Amino acid sequence: MNKAQLIDAIAENSGLTKADAKKALDSFINVTSDALKGGDRISLIGFGSFSVSERSARTGRNPQTGKEIQIAAKKVVKFKAGSELSDAVN
Repeated sequence: MNKAQLIDAIAENSGLTKADAKKALDSFINVTSDALKGGDRISLIGFGSFSVSERSARTGRNPQTGKEIQIAAKKVVKFKAGSELSDAVN
């Protein structure tokens, strides 16, 4: 499902117009991004939680040449599914 299909599904499920559904989805994405940039954790009970963790620098290997390379440290976004989402998928 891509973003346009998600907007269509939200509009149909909620009774909103597609324009309002797009605004709501864009707002959710912006607020979530800003919160994670600030180091906050977002928890949606039953759905899951978004958090940021640090990935340390490490040595990797170029698969084409086999030469060792240094991979820089960075922050990564993690999502942990909640129990209701896990049950719905299974």
